[in-house]
Amino acid sequence: MSDIPTDLDWIRAAPENATGPGPWIEIAFTEDEDPEAPVYIRETSDPDNVVTTNRRKWDAFVLGVQAGEFDHFVEGVELDLDPTPEK
Repeated sequence: MSDIPTDLDWIRAAPENATGPGPWIEIAFTEDEDPEAPVYIRETSDPDNVVTTNRRKWDAFVLGVQAGEFDHFVEGVELDLDPTPEK
């Protein structure tokens, strides 16, 4: 039995101009504002595989992204938003 609520509102984290099914990351929050309240994360290509963290850790991660702390992970990676397959 899963302890993941079935009524979550999943927010897709995709580039603004992105089209197609992804795969993209989706995040869902509960209404609880407690720093220890769960945050749920999944990938659109495997929605049954959900990872859980809490708001405190999620907020720290987002602040780290905004501060550029993870930029070294994507050095040299190009984002292709063109949905047209190569021929």
